[in-house]
Amino acid sequence: MKLKLKGQVAIITGSSNGIGAACAIGLAAEGVKVVINYHSSDADAEELVRQIKKSGGEAIAVQADVSQEKDVKKLIKTCLKTYGHLDIMVANAGLQVDASFTSMTLKQWNKVLEVNLTGQFLACREAAKVFRKQGVHQHGRSAGKIICMSSVHDEIPWAGHVNYATAKGGVKMLMESMAQELAPEKIRVNAISPGAIQTDINREAWDDPKNLKKLLTLIPYGRIGQGEDVANVCAFLCSDAADYITGATIYVDGGMMLYPGFADNG
Repeated sequence: MKLKLKGQVAIITGSSNGIGAACAIGLAAEGVKVVINYHSSDADAEELVRQIKKSGGEAIAVQADVSQEKDVKKLIKTCLKTYGHLDIMVANAGLQVDASFTSMTLKQWNKVLEVNLTGQFLACREAAKVFRKQGVHQHGRSAGKIICMSSVHDEIPWAGHVNYATAKGGVKMLMESMAQELAPEKIRVNAISPGAIQTDINREAWDDPKNLKKLLTLIPYGRIGQGEDVANVCAFLCSDAADYITGATIYVDGGMMLYPGFADNG
């Protein structure tokens, strides 16, 4: 299958490392010009840009706090000034600030909702404005593609992480509502919900053999996911091969959503 993404432009929020970086590398490998967005890790962002350019791709790094409207508008403006158009928005930026429910502070609650949910709203809203103005053009069958990065915790409750799970549940409904509203304008909106993916954010869960063994009891497929697993799905959803797909959530989770605790009759 040829994805035919060469010449398109993508913004990937929160992409200086982890899943976002993997998506940036994957899209760049398909010929997409990528805008690496970062909040504070400028060294990581610039190293990723260097890596992409070394492999023959095109990329720039732009600092922006996605929870701030002015920063998101600056991010879009910089992209358009550099590349002239925008075809893909991957709303990936997210973080965890964990605490038990009764000890969680309002600050911890707000921080996660502001980045993980409001940040996606702002990034997707500004991208949709650009897509609407551009219309369907030579870079594909749609006017633009939005990918919301969610999590298996948009469905699976997660004690001790109520702010994160709430935000991801909100992302699911945000994505579906956007998809419904924007489909007549040929703007496609989908979500990817990863399970356990080997990144720094969950290092504690896989860096220790005992913890990894415990984690694998939740994954029927028997391995932890890699960034490339998510990046491959992201590239597919951005391509015309997925042109008839909108409002869908694809779970990239090795079967975590299959309730493995019931595999032996519960």
